Amino acid sequence: MWGPLTRLGLVVAVLSAAVDQASKLWLLYVFELPARAPVRLAPFLDLVMTWNKGISYGLFQQEGPLGQWVLLAIKVAAVALLMVWLARAGSWLTAISLGLIIGGAAGNAIDRLVHDGVADFILFHITTATIHFNWYVFNLADAAIVAGVAGLLYESALGDRAAKVPRSPT
Repeated sequence: MWGPLTRLGLVVAVLSAAVDQASKLWLLYVFELPARAPVRLAPFLDLVMTWNKGISYGLFQQEGPLGQWVLLAIKVAAVALLMVWLARAGSWLTAISLGLIIGGAAGNAIDRLVHDGVADFILFHITTATIHFNWYVFNLADAAIVAGVAGLLYESALGDRAAKVPRSPT
């Protein structure tokens, strides 16, 4: 289960999980975001404090310990499958993308173990006289996962190994 790019992916995973956890620890225990929220950073960006006890976008909220353990088990299984994919990665972009996804999943899994929910705190929004739109609240682990998925989509659609339409000889 070790390929030529596995180390690169694991370094990215550890770094993304560490940055995610450091940001959460600082916001929770140094900045004390729960007591200050919301904190306006820009006209379109706030720091807020919310605990996600479900999966992405707050789906399948689980209040009891059994549900939280089931969600954690699903994450562990997903990371195991991603590790197999990482061991077989053939490009640096795939390895980095998988590392971001694994690190993001690990960062959120740590939250589930420590806090029984995932700490989310970044809120993008648009507020005008006629529009009031809030994007879902997320954290740096979620951003790493999205960046990793974007990298994989780019690789599959436009990368060197992407399926190409055969050119007709002219």
